[in-house]
Amino acid sequence: MSAHKYYEQISQVLARIHETQAAKIQEAGRTFAAAIAAGKRVYLFGSGHSVIPVMDIFPRYGSFVGFVPLYDPRLMWFNVVGPGGARELLWLERREGYAEVFLKSYPLEAGDVMLVFSHGGNNAAPIEAALYAKARGLTVASVSSHANLAVSKPAHSSGQRLAEIAGIAIDNCVPPEDALVGVGRREPVAAGSTMAAVFVAMSLVAETGALLAAQGYDLTTFVSPNVPGVGAGHNMQVFDAYARMLGQRPPHGA
Repeated sequence: MSAHKYYEQISQVLARIHETQAAKIQEAGRTFAAAIAAGKRVYLFGSGHSVIPVMDIFPRYGSFVGFVPLYDPRLMWFNVVGPGGARELLWLERREGYAEVFLKSYPLEAGDVMLVFSHGGNNAAPIEAALYAKARGLTVASVSSHANLAVSKPAHSSGQRLAEIAGIAIDNCVPPEDALVGVGRREPVAAGSTMAAVFVAMSLVAETGALLAAQGYDLTTFVSPNVPGVGAGHNMQVFDAYARMLGQRPPHGA
């Protein structure tokens, strides 16, 4: 059964991440925790399907203030073709110069961190996000396919790939072609990079949160209402704390 084949393949990918990337995930967790404890920010960036792990880090039940997702609807798709379409997104994320225009809207500062997701690690948008952050003194972490790095040629004019720019380069352990299941055709089906990226993302949240809690840092956690003892207004306070971190006046005047 092909569904079982996918289960086997993705289980192997996650096991390889656990076995080979634990030290890098711990290093990234320490870096994130130090930044958040110092009042700095951990920025999150991805384009195309690599927006998914960014969305899953914050705001998400079980995550906390300190992470800042960077969303640009022009680098996401919400349609197949036409306005907001995948075809248009794929064109834009491969064009040099746009990511810097987008990132100028955010106050990236030395001491902050930038975490960039990109399976291929070769498109202009993630590469330029990493270069922009690094030039401003941020520590850059990446999640990408190092197998793809081994077989691909640089597509960006800098001659660099994402994992070569990042100070902490985490391998998603997914093969270059991404899809994992052969069905008797040239093209395999059923992608693995999204599940791998989300697994790494949640591992980073767990590692960072545990380190901060061990230091006595008061985590401002976005919590499911199913957690016993959580007040009805808890998550509104989380949003207010997030607004304060961004230098905005909370809507509730908190």
